[in-house]
Amino acid sequence: MSREPLDVSLILACYNEEPIIERSVEQILEVLDNTRFGYEIIFVDDCSLDRTRELIEKIIASNSRVAMMRIFHDKNTGRGGTVSDGFRAAAGEVVGYIDIDLEVHARYIPSCVLAVKNGADISTCERVYTFQPRLAHRWVMSKMYSGLVKYLLGADLTDTESGFKFFNRQRLLPLLDEVEDQHWFWDTEIMLRSFLKGYKIQTIPGLFIKRYDKKSSVQLLPDTLYYLKKLWHCRKLIQDQRKPSSR
Repeated sequence: MSREPLDVSLILACYNEEPIIERSVEQILEVLDNTRFGYEIIFVDDCSLDRTRELIEKIIASNSRVAMMRIFHDKNTGRGGTVSDGFRAAAGEVVGYIDIDLEVHARYIPSCVLAVKNGADISTCERVYTFQPRLAHRWVMSKMYSGLVKYLLGADLTDTESGFKFFNRQRLLPLLDEVEDQHWFWDTEIMLRSFLKGYKIQTIPGLFIKRYDKKSSVQLLPDTLYYLKKLWHCRKLIQDQRKPSSR
């Protein structure tokens, strides 16, 4: 059954979000309710081991005035697979996702949505780090990664890993089946494929405020090796695409 078109669909990818999900959703609703957008929120839970699913059901039941739906995975698919499932279920003209921990606050949603409505194919929030000694390594890693993306892939993209992206839905849908990685590298790959297709990408700065009450899932050495391997694979992909076809 088809649904009424909406201005924006917001995907919230969830995995063990019990301590933060209720407060985060409150802040998201506060932002969206102060816009004129017709919107929906789609929760996609990737096999949480805590009470996340129970709390999603509670949130939906408590906010009947808001269009909300949920997708519960039977098996863990990773970040890319999670947001992709949400995008495919969405009805919005603009579709996007943000990290539910709100380390980049929901207040940047209206700017990203308007950027797409005004002609961008993609708008992404580039994280701005205030100087904090405990965040210095994240700033350095972010700059190094952006440099590798430019050097290895020839793509003038910054902060491809930002978990705060909005898309023109009709331009995004054909890309979802092309993206190979369904885990954390999905963010870089979707941006790279968009860049290679000549999509218009608009970057909006957003202040990053680290939450020290939430344990990071980053594992420095394994994750670094994983990303390097994926970047090299993408380099070969680009080289193959640029080779003249034989007749």
